Amino acid sequence: MENFGIHLEPLRAILYQVGAFIPRLLVAVVVVVVGWLIAKAVRFAVTRALRAINFNVLTERAGLDNFLRQGGWVGDTCSLFGVLAYWLVILASLLIAFNGMGLSYIADLLGRIVWFVPNVFVALLVLAFGSYFARFVGEAVGSYFRSVKVHDAMLFAKVAQYAVMAFVILIALDQIKVGGDIVRESFLVILAGVVFALALAFGLAGKDWAKAQIERWWPRQAVVKDAKTVKDTPSVTTVGTTNPPPRYDDRPPR
Repeated sequence: MENFGIHLEPLRAILYQVGAFIPRLLVAVVVVVVGWLIAKAVRFAVTRALRAINFNVLTERAGLDNFLRQGGWVGDTCSLFGVLAYWLVILASLLIAFNGMGLSYIADLLGRIVWFVPNVFVALLVLAFGSYFARFVGEAVGSYFRSVKVHDAMLFAKVAQYAVMAFVILIALDQIKVGGDIVRESFLVILAGVVFALALAFGLAGKDWAKAQIERWWPRQAVVKDAKTVKDTPSVTTVGTTNPPPRYDDRPPR
C-alpha cells in the first residue's frame, strides 16, 4: 500500500494543478468574451465618431481612401481606424487573460504589440492630415503660377505636393519605428544628389535649355512691354487747373 501511495503522488500533484488551473482558464475565457463584445462596441463607436466629424471627407480629398482601395482594402480610413481600435481592445483582453493564467512570456509579447498599435494610430493621422496639407500646398502653388502666367504650373504644383508628401511619409515611418536613421539618411542623400545633379545640369550642360525654360516661364518681352507701357502713359492732371503765369517785379532795385 505504501508503494501504491508513492505512485499516486505525481497523479495527485497533476490533478491539483489542473484543478487550480481550470478556474483561471474559465476567468480568462470570460475576460476574452467580454473583451470581444467591448471591441465590437468600440469599433462601431470609433467609426461613427470619425464620420460624424467628417473625417472621411478629409481622407477622401487627401486621396488616402483611394490609396487604400487600390491596395485591396474594402472601406475607407474611418473603418480602418475602427478595425485598429477593435484589435487593440482584443489584444488588451488577451493580455489580461494570459496574465491571469500566469503565462508571462505570452503576456510580454502581447504587451509589446499593444503598445505598438497606438503608434499606428498616430502614423495614420499624420498621413491623413499630411496628405491633405500636401494637396493643399500643391493646389496653392499651381494657382499662384497660373495667376502669374507661368507655363508648366501643374509641374510645379506636383513637385511641391510630392515634396511635402515625402516629409510626411518620413514622419509616419519614424512614428512606427520603421527604418529609423537609415531611411532618414537615405532620403537626405537622395535629396542632396538630386539637387547637386540639377545644379550641374543647369550650370554646365543645360545652360541653353535652362535659359529657354526661364524665357518660357518668365518672358522678357512681356516685362519690357509692360515697363514701356507704364513709361508712355501720360500723367493725369486735374481738370480745370491752369499753371499760374510767372510774376515779374517792375519795381526798380534799391
